Amino acid sequence: MPWFVLYTKSRSEKLVARGLIQKGIQVYCPLRKVKRKWSDRFKIVEEPLFRSYCFVHLEENERASVFGVPGVVGYLHWLKKPAIVKPKEIDLIRDMLNDFDHDSLEVVNFDAADRLKITSGAFMDQEGEVVSANGKRLMIKLDSLSMFIAIDISKTKVEKIKTSKLFALAMQKLQPVY
Repeated sequence: MPWFVLYTKSRSEKLVARGLIQKGIQVYCPLRKVKRKWSDRFKIVEEPLFRSYCFVHLEENERASVFGVPGVVGYLHWLKKPAIVKPKEIDLIRDMLNDFDHDSLEVVNFDAADRLKITSGAFMDQEGEVVSANGKRLMIKLDSLSMFIAIDISKTKVEKIKTSKLFALAMQKLQPVY
């Protein structure tokens, strides 16, 4: 049986998972523990690792059975077919959540104009701007070397640099035009 990716309403992942379990459907909603601050205290809460997604393990002919559960929107599709996740990948997510500190887990997407710092490899400690992002491959303009490089983020560690919008606008104005 394959694992299908189920799209849910915003902030309804745990509700959908409970409803599917009550219907006897095997579901996996990966949760990470996060420290949240209230006005008077800190509290550890569980939030979904992937917002608006749950994974369901069922046969192709049983896919329609999930639509009676409140909060279910539909299935995620890839190339006009329901997206399937390999059991090995589900196990990898489970192992990752069991083995690592949840505070350090974060799903990060890189977009053009994002500032980042390379934290491993030959260009370690170099900062630059994302010119383009295509899956795991990024094209980066390194400021200090005045060159463009392509990196694979599955092999090179990078981190986003948080900058203010005002600083980003000022940096754009300082860029020379070629």
